[in-house]
Amino acid sequence: MTSDTAASTAADTGSVGATPDGDDAGLAARNKLVIGLLLVSAFVVILNETIMGVALPSLTRDLDITVTAGQWLTTGFMLTMAVVIPITGFLLQRFNTRPVFITAMSLFSLGTAISAIAPGFGVLLLGRVVQASGTAIMMPLLMTTVLTLVPAATRGRTMGNISIVISVAPAIGPTISGLILSVFEWRFMFILVLPIALGALALGAARVKNVTTPRAVPLDVFSVILSAFAFGGIVFGLSSIGEGAEAAVPAWLPIGVGVVALLAFVLRQRALQRDDKALLDLRTFLSRTFTTSVLVLGVGMIALFGTLIVLPIYLQNVHGLDPLATGLLLLPGGLLQGVLSPIVGRIFDKHGPTVLLVPGTMLVSAVLWFLSTVSESTPIPMVLGAHVALSVGLALMFTPLFTSGLGSLPGRLYSHGSAIVGTVQQVAGAAGTAVFVTVMTLATVSAASGGAGDIAAASAGVRAAFLVGAIISLFAVVGAFFVRRPPVTEGAEPIVAH
Repeated sequence: MTSDTAASTAADTGSVGATPDGDDAGLAARNKLVIGLLLVSAFVVILNETIMGVALPSLTRDLDITVTAGQWLTTGFMLTMAVVIPITGFLLQRFNTRPVFITAMSLFSLGTAISAIAPGFGVLLLGRVVQASGTAIMMPLLMTTVLTLVPAATRGRTMGNISIVISVAPAIGPTISGLILSVFEWRFMFILVLPIALGALALGAARVKNVTTPRAVPLDVFSVILSAFAFGGIVFGLSSIGEGAEAAVPAWLPIGVGVVALLAFVLRQRALQRDDKALLDLRTFLSRTFTTSVLVLGVGMIALFGTLIVLPIYLQNVHGLDPLATGLLLLPGGLLQGVLSPIVGRIFDKHGPTVLLVPGTMLVSAVLWFLSTVSESTPIPMVLGAHVALSVGLALMFTPLFTSGLGSLPGRLYSHGSAIVGTVQQVAGAAGTAVFVTVMTLATVSAASGGAGDIAAASAGVRAAFLVGAIISLFAVVGAFFVRRPPVTEGAEPIVAH
């Protein structure tokens, strides 16, 4: 039996490494402990993706920076993840579970400490980049571990828990930020997280066990460089559009470099994957379900992160809410998303993705169209209701997308599929943040130059940003009809070299 076949068979039984001597119960307990520790640790690190959203107005004043510069504390975080995540496909094949976990949490803890003592914007951004390097490793590690250990027939409920980490943690980030800023200065967003991160590191170092079998694989440095230029150039260019005349370089230049680098990256991977040496094995896209799921997931991430950056600005600059009130207003949606995710996972196990994805994407689209009409006279309860509805729609989307997309791959492509999903997720999130803020900035300036007051101009900018998001969301609605339930037996959908 080959190693791939053995891993697939073990995953089907839910007892990787089981022996005929009756050790299944012990292995099941070990697997449950490992997944639990990874889930908790991942929640802590992902929470920090959006913790800066509510703090952005305060940071622009305290650090004397523009909103466009300040958004890089979030965009830079996600961009770093997009650059680092492709390397995790290599890391997860080359190294064991425990050392990869320790590396991820050590980097995150170091970045948190740097951010806590940062004397200015530059060092704070550096701390966020180091934080993101650890976060980037954690999510593919969690996904690959779950795909390896959890049987396909019950994978939906576990993926529901992962959805809590991936979608709910960013959703409640603004609430945590608002609560902290109501009492302390912005540094305490990192000071209070640091002991939690160190505790997770210590507990994981003591209790996480190795559950995968490493193998010798090469690291193609040229592919790493190409991926950095590709994803970095595209997102940097999108963000530069919002700076207008203040931009150091014209926006088309980094976007052009990014597109060219991306094409070169794809060609490089297609050549390397013939010998199983690709940094990201693009044969994952030969699975139609995986490809469709990734595209719809990208649209969902654009909606999530774009909303999480623009909605707090709208609530504070247009309605005059303080950071605490803003965070509390966003809390019900985040909590509801957390409650729904495991339920959605169980529904998926019974009925498949279509009954969840179609209404979920329609609801997200409907909310974005509504938000494209808000103004200074829109009642706060209506904004609250819209955010809750958006959270419900996203909860219906994420678990089916993760489970269907990754579950459609054979076991030997799990680490590559996890890395690709993570990369697309972060690039889409960064692009969503950049596009929403760019459109909002340009529309606000245009309205102000036309004679509108500050509040009216800010409202016009917010409406324009959500209008773009609403148009993009229509692609997710169409894609939802084409996501299929993966076969119960891993490896049933063959992926062949081209």
